[in-house]
Order: sequence, then structure tokens, then C-alpha cells
Amino acid sequence: MKSRKIKVAALARVEGEGAIYLTMSGGKVTDVKFNIYEPPRFFEAFLRGRAYSEAPDITARICGICPVAYQMSAVHAMENAFGVKVDGAIRALRRLIYCGEWIESHTLHVFMLHAPDFLGYESAIHMAKDHSDVVKGALRLKKIGNAIVTTVGGREIHPVNVRVGGFYRAPEKKELTALLDELKWGRDWAVASMKLLATFTFPDFERDYNFVALRHPGEYPFNEGRIVTSSGLDMAVDEYETHFEEEHVAHSNALRSTMKGRGAYKVGPLARYSLNFDRLPQVAQSAARTAGLGPVVKNPFKSILVRMVETVFALDEAVKTIEGYEKPDAPCMKVEVKAGVGSGCTEAPRGILWHKYRVDEQGLIRYAKIVPPTSQNQRIIEEDLAGYAELYADLPDDKLTWRLEQAVRNYDPCISCATHMIRVKVERE
Repeated sequence: MKSRKIKVAALARVEGEGAIYLTMSGGKVTDVKFNIYEPPRFFEAFLRGRAYSEAPDITARICGICPVAYQMSAVHAMENAFGVKVDGAIRALRRLIYCGEWIESHTLHVFMLHAPDFLGYESAIHMAKDHSDVVKGALRLKKIGNAIVTTVGGREIHPVNVRVGGFYRAPEKKELTALLDELKWGRDWAVASMKLLATFTFPDFERDYNFVALRHPGEYPFNEGRIVTSSGLDMAVDEYETHFEEEHVAHSNALRSTMKGRGAYKVGPLARYSLNFDRLPQVAQSAARTAGLGPVVKNPFKSILVRMVETVFALDEAVKTIEGYEKPDAPCMKVEVKAGVGSGCTEAPRGILWHKYRVDEQGLIRYAKIVPPTSQNQRIIEEDLAGYAELYADLPDDKLTWRLEQAVRNYDPCISCATHMIRVKVERE
């Protein structure tokens, strides 16, 4: 079999700009690169010298799809540095705004970016001609997620109500209960949609991933918990750097994460689900079984099903949170500024998002480190591409190219999030 080169200069239906370069010889992959060529954005440098209170608003600008994740990881890290513990209604509101982000992000990916692959359409616009009810329902569901973020966060894109210690304003009970009818409709619609998604044809492709996710004693993870792995590690959030490290590769404007001594690992819906299935409510577990899923999922193409299971969970969690909500006496815990170092980790839709900050006595940020999910998944994406290409090596170039693009879309990569990680080294003679 002759040598072949597959080049996807610009990936479609992903957030940001990236490419694939793959070389095969005799049916075996000899080289594969997930090329992140989008320019670096230097957010960590932007943060240095700014007040700790600015971190949530600055980091939110890293991503328009998952700004809540960046805000939540930032506030948890700062609170860790200052010794602040948030609980009660304020903590519940944090989980609620995270529900909104998961609903809108997962729905966008499942129906607008990923479903066209399985149904054979070029885009969601083309898909809408034959599946208008599905597309209309998905748009309505995404709007529900946006409404939660707007009500709790102040606006749907880059929320402005989040602060270290809580919120600038707590919503009234009636503002939240106004969302209940749509949330309940959305929960029913999401459960029903699992039947359609379960009819998709999935490639026979499983891998023995090293999953990494948060795990909480009593909740499906959003904001808090310990970092656990399917290989047996269980660590506090501030122990992250003991077990994980970043490396720069020439073909990527983003640092690539590895687990020390273990190599590539996988974060995101499959990792969360497989490490926390027992934490899902009954309605979400039932939805998973309806789609034929067990408690562990190793087929990356079935991530579309797992995302929908998590959407069912987020809708159910939002309903329960609103029904039990009582407005707190104050929207924010007292924060006493002092010098310190703090780490925070929350579950963005695409996986764990880890922040670390060092602040001085005036509360100015002197050091910032942010490790986004997509940079953590870079290496495992390349390994998926290599294994999948060899499985379908006999396909013509155009069909193999399409399948490789779909394999990347399994991760819903947020490439723009990852590209702020680059470090520049100048050598002069």
C-alpha cells in the first residue's frame, strides 16, 4: 500500500482554528499532528499586575461559549488563596449558572456541530431541511441554558455578576421560578431526544483511556471535588502539578498536557460520566440506559450520547435547585485579602479547567497559570486520529478525511481557549 498524506487545513464545526496533518505508509500511521495554529492570546500575562477581583471578568473573555467555567475556576482559586468557603444558597447559585452553561454548550455541540456527521449532512442548516423539528427544539433548549446564565450572571455572554466570594446580586425567587416551565419542557425533550441519538451508527472504535475528572462525595461534579483518574490516582486540586505537566511541541500554539509517567489522558464528558455514573440522578441514568450506555463509555464517538445525558442531568439539577432556592441574606461572602497562592478546578463542558494564582498583600496577581481542557486533550486526540486512521486505512482520501474530522469533533475542542498557553523563548547568538 502506497504512502498517503491527509491534510485538513481548517477544521469545520469546531470553536477556533486548527488543522490535521496525517501521514500513512503501508496502512500504518507514521506521523499525526493536531495543529493548533491560532495565534496565542497571552491571558496569563494579561492577568499579572491586575487586582484579584478582576480575574473572573478577564478570564471569562477567554471563551464566549464557556465563560462560566473560567469564572468559576478563577473564583475558586482566589477563595482557596484567601481561605474563603462558600456554601448555602450562594453555592447553589454557582451550580445553577454552571447548569445553564452546560445546557447551552452541550446542546450547541450535539445538534448543530456533531449530529450532522452522523446523519450525513454538511451542516445543521442542511440538516434542518429534513429534521426541522429537531433543530427547532435544540434552539429552544439552548435558549433555556442562555436564560439561566442571563438570570444569574447578568448577561448570557461573558456574565458580569460573578465575583470572588459569590455574586454582586442574588436573583429573586420569582426570577428563577419563571424559568421552571421551560426547564421542565427541556428535560422531557432532552430525554426524548436520546431515542433519536441512539439510532446513530457508531464506529466500532474503543480505547482504554486514562480518564481524569473531578469527583465529589455526593454530587455529579461542577465546581468542587478531588481530581481522580481511572488509573487509580486521587488528589486534591492543589496537587495537580505533582502529577501533570505541560510541554511545547512545534506544531501547536498551545501547550500539551501529559500525566507524569503515564502519558496522554482524557478529560471531558466521557471521563466525567465514567468516573461519576453513580452520582447521576435517576432520570439521567435512565436516559443513558435508553441509549444503550453502560456505566463506562470508551467509544469517543458515543460522546454525543454522553453529552445529552449530562444535559438531562443539568436540566434536572436546575429544576431542583430553583425549587429549593431561597434568596441569601447577602449575595457574597466576606473576603479578606492577603498574600497567598490558590488553585481551583471546575468541570467545563469539555473537561477539567485548572487555575492557579499567586497574589500579594494588596491582592494584586503576581502569577497566573490556566490549563484548559482542550490543551489537556491534545495528545489523546492525536492518538485517536492515529488509531482511527489505521482502522479505516482502505477508505479513499475524501472519506477518510471526513472521518478524521469527525473524530476531532468528538472532543468539541475549544481551540481558542487552548492557544493562550504558549510560552515564547528567544535565543540570540
